[in-house]
Amino acid sequence: MLKRGRGIEIKTRGELEAMRAAGIVVARSLALMAERAAAGVSTAELDELAEQTIRDAGAVPSFKGYHGFPASICASVNDQVVHGIPSRTQVLADGDLISIDCGAILDGWHGDAAVTVLVGPGTDSDRKLSEATRASMHAGIEAAVVGARLTDISFAIESSVLRSDEADGVEYGIVTDYGGHGIGTQMHMEPFLPNFGKPGKGPRLKAGMAIAIEPMLTLGTDQTKELDDGWTVITADGTRAAHWEHSIAITDDGPWILTAPED
Repeated sequence: MLKRGRGIEIKTRGELEAMRAAGIVVARSLALMAERAAAGVSTAELDELAEQTIRDAGAVPSFKGYHGFPASICASVNDQVVHGIPSRTQVLADGDLISIDCGAILDGWHGDAAVTVLVGPGTDSDRKLSEATRASMHAGIEAAVVGARLTDISFAIESSVLRSDEADGVEYGIVTDYGGHGIGTQMHMEPFLPNFGKPGKGPRLKAGMAIAIEPMLTLGTDQTKELDDGWTVITADGTRAAHWEHSIAITDDGPWILTAPED
């Protein structure tokens, strides 16, 4: 049975296993899209591939129809941070940087994850941006342990970004307007998880909680703006952005990445 703790769902082991099944669907879909993302492929083609893969698994795309969103994935290219709408006119080219966000519902449980893909060989700065974002996500995951506070995850993400700043000689922007979230019987639930901040604040983490951890970094500003389509979020200064995400469960044995590939 689901329990409520300060507005946060607490799942049983069986319910987390059901979330893992949804997470595997998401992981398979992302792997196929990452392989397909190449010069000459439109973001609408990636969307069609995702929807077919999700439905073939007996699941339903989480995003399609969510508050009116028209597609099964968010495809955010170059200076687009999140919520990019796939389009037949948006055709990928060598040198593009695309973040693909995907969600699936299986037997009432949600999975949500995102990857960033370099189209073609890519540039060194784009590669480092993506790697810094992914590293900060994993730092956040490692901090998601029983007994910690929510913002211990935020602090771990920010600390990882600062280490990447020093290693790469770049001051990455941590997007401030968006962050992670609880997940389970709904895609977006309490708590909201900032990607920066002081440790030791917020609810204490308990076994059975599930959180989507999703840092978004830029090569410049931390500020964003929304396009007239009402969805697509871009960097305010036109610099490129990267986005990585996993849904994880907090367990007595440590964090469990629910959207990890099967292997």
